Amino acid sequence: MAIISKTKLKKLKHSASDLLQKSLDQHVTLAVTGLSRSGKTAFITSLVNQLLNEGNGSELSFFNPVHQGRYIAAKRVNQKHFHIPRFDYETAMQAFTQDPVQWPQPTKGISELRLAIKYRPASGLLKYTSDTATLTLDITDYPGEWLLDLPMLKLTYEEWSERMLELMKSEPRAEVSQAFIDEIKEIDPLAPCSEEVLAQLAEKYTALLHQYRDELGLSIIQPGRFILPGELENAPILQFFPYTSMDELDYDSYIEASGDSFIGMLRARYLEYRERVVKKFYKEHFVHFDRQIILADCLTPLNQGEAAFHELSQAISLIMESFDYGKSGFLRRLFSPKIDRLLFAATKADHVTVDQHGALVSLLNQLVHSSKHELDFEQIQMKTLALSSVKTTKNGKSMHQGKTVPVIQGHRLDDGQLITVFPGSVPSKLPEQQYWQNKAFNFISFAPIKSPSAHTPLPHMRLDQALQFLLGDKLA
Repeated sequence: MAIISKTKLKKLKHSASDLLQKSLDQHVTLAVTGLSRSGKTAFITSLVNQLLNEGNGSELSFFNPVHQGRYIAAKRVNQKHFHIPRFDYETAMQAFTQDPVQWPQPTKGISELRLAIKYRPASGLLKYTSDTATLTLDITDYPGEWLLDLPMLKLTYEEWSERMLELMKSEPRAEVSQAFIDEIKEIDPLAPCSEEVLAQLAEKYTALLHQYRDELGLSIIQPGRFILPGELENAPILQFFPYTSMDELDYDSYIEASGDSFIGMLRARYLEYRERVVKKFYKEHFVHFDRQIILADCLTPLNQGEAAFHELSQAISLIMESFDYGKSGFLRRLFSPKIDRLLFAATKADHVTVDQHGALVSLLNQLVHSSKHELDFEQIQMKTLALSSVKTTKNGKSMHQGKTVPVIQGHRLDDGQLITVFPGSVPSKLPEQQYWQNKAFNFISFAPIKSPSAHTPLPHMRLDQALQFLLGDKLA
């Protein structure tokens, strides 16, 4: 008779526990993503902060378990996957409590955090089996840039190169891209190539990607791991780039190119990246998410101009192509979980006056309209919401040219000065040319308000509504 080790027995118990929780709908994996500077770290930190400190002054009146008095408590528990970095909640909270107060450092890769949420069930089988129940919530944080890589799974190296070249030649990329395009044209694609040369050129392409994002405010960055490499930093698998003269290369010569040639090495590394990085992320993580929130900063692209806003729209479309949605019935939850609720959240709602929140939601609805139609057809629950994970401003009224106008007051991020402003009107639909010409909006970044301690709930706007949509049915 085989003897089962204590370690194996412990693993079997954990697996049985996870399976039981799923069968009773007591386990949820919530994926949190968004493009750069959309506020992922602030969102997760505030969400955990609210749940841990409920009853200590948190404002979650739209979260049914709290509103109905059924919420008991939440606590941090050990995460399931030991090979995935832990979301550093403590360090993030320190940023909000230190002097001077700062925004927490953004995460640069995938991370996880697990909460156990105890509550009193009001319906379902659990109501008749126990006075209290516990929902296990796994929160997975990952960069939205990684999602933008998933369409690469459908593209050959030559197809991807042609798409990237088209982007590089479009405005406002064209001017900053031309030198790199010209440099690649001078190289014989069939000649032998050293790893050192490839690494140097890949570094230049990576610098271009940073320029697209950081200076031009653009959203479509491929490959996404180049600017957020994580553990793959300096690995040869991240040392490739699109070949910019594919139309001048004979197809047969391209197919027969040796593995040590310039084009052969580029193609091999692209395929390796597609298989070992993109597909691995999809298989190991993405397909196992139950609920998803996508954070979108619509205000910064508005401030940066037409091209930046257009790219945000394109990026959202690309992201939506990647999702594998489907109704999460009982059997599918046990063996093939699928995302059944999607929340699109327009972040930094506190950076505009309250009367503009309706327009902000309407604008986000316009950005996701085509995807929302597909999800409605598949009967997937989707919601759009304007929120502020950590509220930084106060709302008020001010007199301007004899009229009362709504204003916000807060400390400007770059110099800490207390200012009172009306930042302008948010368009309620996709902006037309006249909007860009008038420049009717001036987005200002604000610093967070110092929190007395990690045990004090952070101020927020509509985080309780987000919790209700994402978790309310699981805590019923």
